[in-house]
Amino acid sequence: MIDYDDSGRPMVQVGDCGPARLLLSDPARRCEDEPTLDFLVRAHGPRGNVETSVETWHGDGLDTFLASLAEDFRGWEGVRSWHSLHYDLIVSAEHRSGGQVQLTWSIRDRAPSEEWQFETNTVHGAGEDMRNLTAEIHTFVASVTE
Repeated sequence: MIDYDDSGRPMVQVGDCGPARLLLSDPARRCEDEPTLDFLVRAHGPRGNVETSVETWHGDGLDTFLASLAEDFRGWEGVRSWHSLHYDLIVSAEHRSGGQVQLTWSIRDRAPSEEWQFETNTVHGAGEDMRNLTAEIHTFVASVTE
């Protein structure tokens, strides 16, 4: 679900994570004409909280990756994956029976320490649900280029 913080920047809460909550926020460019897009990814759960900065080139096609999953709503074999520039966020997708897509969100501490890793799953309907998530992520990524 897309929302906006007090300064008008978009935030995306992803899926119904049960006891955990996944939030993408604070999209920003370091310099106006630079292709690097950074954002925060946070996970809050009963066993603790994690947060890391994710670095991408123009979003690294996260919205395009999600759009491809929505287009293949009838399903696919195996696992499809997307990763950020430094692998601090990895999203893996599996098509499940019943017309559902399971996304595994892996959040990692950045190199060189790489001391921790957090994973949570979200489940989305293969058609309209995935298209809605794609639109929200597209709005999030595009917000700093408009």
